[in-house]
Amino acid sequence: MSRYSRLIFLTLFLFTSFSYATEEREDLLIMLALDSEKAHKPLASFEYYDKLYQTTQKKDYLKKAIFYSFKAKKFNQMYLLSKQALKEFPKNKEYYTQQTIIALLSQSKTEEALKEAKKLLKKYPNATSYEIMANVYYAIKEYTNSSKYYESAYTINQNETTLIKLTTVLYTYLDQKDVALAYLETYLQTKGCTKLVCDKLMLIYQEQGNVDGMLSILKRMYLKYKHNPALDKTTLIIQNLIVTLLEKKDIKEAIKFLEETKIDKTKLINLYYQDGQLEKALKMTRKLYRKTRKPELLGNIAMYEFELATDKQKVMKHVIANFELALSSGINNASYQNYYGYLLIDFNINIEKGIKLIKSALRTAPNNVAYLDSLAWGFYKLGECKKALTIMKKVISVTGLKDREIKLHWNNIKECKKGNKNK
Repeated sequence: MSRYSRLIFLTLFLFTSFSYATEEREDLLIMLALDSEKAHKPLASFEYYDKLYQTTQKKDYLKKAIFYSFKAKKFNQMYLLSKQALKEFPKNKEYYTQQTIIALLSQSKTEEALKEAKKLLKKYPNATSYEIMANVYYAIKEYTNSSKYYESAYTINQNETTLIKLTTVLYTYLDQKDVALAYLETYLQTKGCTKLVCDKLMLIYQEQGNVDGMLSILKRMYLKYKHNPALDKTTLIIQNLIVTLLEKKDIKEAIKFLEETKIDKTKLINLYYQDGQLEKALKMTRKLYRKTRKPELLGNIAMYEFELATDKQKVMKHVIANFELALSSGINNASYQNYYGYLLIDFNINIEKGIKLIKSALRTAPNNVAYLDSLAWGFYKLGECKKALTIMKKVISVTGLKDREIKLHWNNIKECKKGNKNK
């Protein structure tokens, strides 16, 4: 019998069997209450525990009824039950007074809540009472008083949840940003990178544009999570954020991080290339290709070999072979297509094929000015000066003439058009 079928059966059985003894009815109600809890049905859970309490007058059922009345947003019932509990179980007066205040706050009865909170704090001057008082002041937007009582609570309990409330008031409502930050950073140094505190610090550092602060938190989180297989996805996101931030700050720091952690060889190769460390890029790419045999890596090898060679003609045959193997594998890599196409055009090896490759690259990225420049150069090499000039005008409108190679192409194409007005 499924849980829900059992629930229906028990409900019908319960309310049609009034002759059953109290203990037997209690057992049935407990089963119904437990089923509701497992099914995450707070209203049903509240109703069953309330009935259990009314039937048995047992304190444990009353506590459960109050708990689920809050979950079910039955705040008036929560208030009435808490007041009843204060009379029935005076030994637990502190706890039930707390519940009474929470019920009042949840109904926006802030004046009554404040009155009760002051009584609570006077009789029980502990962290919980201070925090409840702070919550009341926060609800009525008296943020200075709220922060004062959160501070008192935090001084006693050193709890991160209390700290987040305190720093939110200080940072957001009282404009005491440095004080809030000092609290959080002190907690970080003394108690470590807990999720709540580190998430809060990340939000603040992000808002302030503090890259060093963000990196500090991310590195702590990375060290904390990297050995936990259950958090592999989280770790991957964190390490990618670290590399992205380091790359913006200082590419050499990003390279150093990747070298130390060995987490992303492909990214490290790209950074080597961007930083002009072609020998390292080529060495690592060759090593990675020997290990994986992925044909797309041959395109990178071709580019790095070509750029490193002092005698371009000497390596040309090998470079072309690698590009052909990479592109014949079926990958659609616009960067390879443009690079190889431009090489075929610039060295007059096969201009028509070069243009075809670049057009294919432009289908992927139609507004890429580097690809447009390559295409214009191909038409120039074929003597189709009008087409070349039209394309170069688009390039110049975006880039200007700061780039040396673009400026060279522009000047040659202009001269070509002057000397050959029909093409």
